[in-house]
Amino acid sequence: MTAEISPKTTAAQRRQNIRETAEALGINDAYISVLIDTFYDRVRAHPILGPIFDDAIGDQWDNHLPIIKTFWVSFIFGDGSYTRDMGAVHKNLTKVRPEHFAIWLELFRATLQETAPKPEAIEFFMIRAERVAQGLQTIMYGRRDVFGQKSKH
Repeated sequence: MTAEISPKTTAAQRRQNIRETAEALGINDAYISVLIDTFYDRVRAHPILGPIFDDAIGDQWDNHLPIIKTFWVSFIFGDGSYTRDMGAVHKNLTKVRPEHFAIWLELFRATLQETAPKPEAIEFFMIRAERVAQGLQTIMYGRRDVFGQKSKH
């Protein structure tokens, strides 16, 4: 399904290939919006994650959800629409612990399993969600594991 990428493929061509692959899986801006709304409803209701997110975001969810959606659209399609420094914000969240990332990923997968337009979209997103979790852990704790265990690297 993914187009072959040669050494001469430009960045614009790679982004177009990714967009075409995602769209073939039913992933578009509208689906990302549904995914993020559904997922963060679950995060907010979660007994462990909910209080952490509520402490960080408070009553600003109406302002924060569009930012999260822009991040995911930009991350999925590589369109550069997200221009904030995600790391700067997240590295100051002192209540977030490494083990919370595994819970976040489990909820993300469960949400995808219930909302994904096609089964293949689940792994397409999970690969990227794991990258997000790894990146945030690197920023926050100087390590790349996603399950709260010490990195072997």
